[in-house]
Amino acid sequence: MYRVGKQVGDDLYVHVSTVDRMVDSHRERVRAAIAALPDGASQRINVAKINIRTARVSLLEYPAFDDDPFPALASSWTMRNGGGSSLVLRSYADSLNPPVLHRKELLVGPEHPSRARWLAITRAAEAIGLFDEPGVIGFQLNWKRAIAAKGYSLVGDEFLPLGNDAGELAVDLAGGGLPSVQRHLTALARTAISAPVQLLLRHGLLAPERSFFDYGCGRGDDIAALTTEGFVASGWDPHYAPDRERVPADVVNVGFVINVIEDPAERVDVLHRAFTLTRGVMAVAVMLYGPESMECQFGDGVITTRGTFQKYFNQAELKDFLDHVVHQEAFLVGPGIAFVFADKEWEQRFLASRYRRQNVGTRLLQLRARARVRERPVARSKLEELEPPAPHPLLGELWRISLDLGRHPDDVEVPMLSQVVAELGSLQRALRKLDRLFDQTLLEQARAVRAEDLRLYFAMQQFSKRPRYRQLEPRLQRDVKAFFGDYASAQTAGLRLLSEAADPAVLLRACQEAAESGLGWLDGDHDLQLHVSLVERIPPVLRAYVACGLQLYGDLAEVDLVRIHIGSGKISLMQFENFGGSPLPAMKRRVKVNVRRANCEVFEYGEQYPMPLLYNKSRYLNEESAGFAEQLAFDESLAASGLLGGSEFGPSAEDLAKGLKVRRLEIDGLTLIRARTVPDLDEPCGAHFSYRQLIECGETQARLSLPNVPENPESFNALRDLAVVLLDPIIEYFGAIRLTYGFCSPGLAKHIHARVAPELDQHAAHEMKRNGQPVCARGGAACDFLVDDENMREVADWIIANLPFDRLYFYGADRPIHLSNSAAQTGEAYEMVQTASGRTVPRRFAQGSG
Repeated sequence: MYRVGKQVGDDLYVHVSTVDRMVDSHRERVRAAIAALPDGASQRINVAKINIRTARVSLLEYPAFDDDPFPALASSWTMRNGGGSSLVLRSYADSLNPPVLHRKELLVGPEHPSRARWLAITRAAEAIGLFDEPGVIGFQLNWKRAIAAKGYSLVGDEFLPLGNDAGELAVDLAGGGLPSVQRHLTALARTAISAPVQLLLRHGLLAPERSFFDYGCGRGDDIAALTTEGFVASGWDPHYAPDRERVPADVVNVGFVINVIEDPAERVDVLHRAFTLTRGVMAVAVMLYGPESMECQFGDGVITTRGTFQKYFNQAELKDFLDHVVHQEAFLVGPGIAFVFADKEWEQRFLASRYRRQNVGTRLLQLRARARVRERPVARSKLEELEPPAPHPLLGELWRISLDLGRHPDDVEVPMLSQVVAELGSLQRALRKLDRLFDQTLLEQARAVRAEDLRLYFAMQQFSKRPRYRQLEPRLQRDVKAFFGDYASAQTAGLRLLSEAADPAVLLRACQEAAESGLGWLDGDHDLQLHVSLVERIPPVLRAYVACGLQLYGDLAEVDLVRIHIGSGKISLMQFENFGGSPLPAMKRRVKVNVRRANCEVFEYGEQYPMPLLYNKSRYLNEESAGFAEQLAFDESLAASGLLGGSEFGPSAEDLAKGLKVRRLEIDGLTLIRARTVPDLDEPCGAHFSYRQLIECGETQARLSLPNVPENPESFNALRDLAVVLLDPIIEYFGAIRLTYGFCSPGLAKHIHARVAPELDQHAAHEMKRNGQPVCARGGAACDFLVDDENMREVADWIIANLPFDRLYFYGADRPIHLSNSAAQTGEAYEMVQTASGRTVPRRFAQGSG
């Protein structure tokens, strides 16, 4: 029978047309999953995937499977335990970086009419090295970048060399379809700028055209850093800069000042003085309560071990203090950080922007462009022939503004209005052209997004003093009229959203919807956990639920993961060390916010409590997240290693280190690699032996007492694989075995003169000759062994039927078997037979012939 399917790790992929050719157990599980699909879904499924280790079945939809050489995944239905449970849907319809399928020819039978064509393009991809790093090319953007990095573009079924002008392709790949990042500000913020100033920058409140004053500037580090970047910045400090003038500014920062003032009256005076200088917004930062210490109580604070005063706050206390002192509403934006606005239009824009999704127009246009290519997978030149003439560039820019607003703009919302009037006649005439020339379904989608954002804004407005309609900033007034008709309807929509956010059944449905779209990991009906960057894309009711929690805590600026507890009325906010750069980041802070009881609990890790590691980080990301493909590859390799065990949270850092050592593994960046160190010979090598036992088991080595120690760390890795893959299962089935010959170094091989072939027999593992070439090019490792009181032919029969191996040599029923393990695992078995001339030659081993 033709062996069908493509195996990637433990997952086997087959086309649905070839399911009948699978082994019985796999075939029945796939059929059961197909039968469980909802009405209409089975016609769209074209690929089945089964995990041969866990029996988990996934049914995959590739709409362009037949036409696209590397089709993108549209949806996946997964039956987690292989049968007896409901299917879980994951849709990639809105993903800018969906998984793609390679080597399609392996999924179908030899009679498939397109198999030869698909095989040809696979070979072309292999020839230019596109599969050299298979761990990260499984997603569309990564695949495109890999092709471009090799100097090619994919046109139809052909890889064509890129010329000197990469043009549009280079721009697309550099951006990756994702929002651009102001890296110079990020780097500056991480090295020099304080937390409150970082948040002012993040929220767009501090910009080069706005003046900045640091009230209590200390040594002036923030001022120096901002000035270097072109900002207008100055400051005053009673100790370091007492002679500088205190001047009004658009943005005023009172960072970690009032918490060091021991006189409560002076704290109030400082805040009043700072706020009188504020034209736009004042940022205030204080120290929060931490773990108990030996500090001495003094007034309403403590005297620290350094002899300084500290007044600690909690989030609610800080807000209440600012509200009463400045007589303006304070908005918590981070741990111990709040904004207070002197300009109410600034305040309204800030509040609206907190609940306003970014780059809506850009994202919709990118998704539409991807959908059009998927609908017509033809060569670039033919596609260009089908396209209508490009509209006027100003119309394209107007269209993007309309999509960002979710409605057509007014005059004041068009920065290039004079150009529009000069070249297109008038704004209204240009907008009428938009209605004729552009896809209005996109505008409807943008309208729905913006309406959701505004519902959230008006829901959160219930927690503060609501301005009258005439007090709303002009854009909000236009939005209210366009999306709700009147102010009362907008407020009613916000109240309704709050009511929905209090219903666990509604939350559960919304969490399921989010998980189906790849926005977080849903743990049954208990909670949804996701990366903070995905919060703005989850359903509005979940955003409202999270926003209610943030009324008590502040902002998500320093948060990495958010957990939405569905039934308990809580959210958890988690912060990790180096979340973006580590494959296993360690948690340093967890905040549990009880939305119903209106309180927060902060748990700090690192001193009293060990910092737990985050396993399966890719679960909480999205395929569009930076580094997702690499993280997913790491998570899969770690799971395959067996290190995670059955614990819900995975091993501690200490236990992980021990497990890595035993398995001869190391973490190198975002990759799990084989160990590059030499272990102690008495360390375990598998479940039943030590490295010393596999090295010192030969007769010649024992007689001559030669060191015989491997020099190459890869040899130790190979010995462990030999023990785990072959020797441990043999012992578990037959009982104890007796090693008669194991590792053989080049030095030992010189003293063995009969029946050895170091360049073939793999006893030298990965050792090198003096010329730098391997002793045995096959790699791997080998040993000879006996099972006392067993017929070794029966042992050989069992090994061949049950274990993966490279080569097996059978010498007789009562003589040792030679057995090797390597990456090749050819499964070749030979019986050593004596000819009439007295020579011993290998013959194919015939199972059961004894």
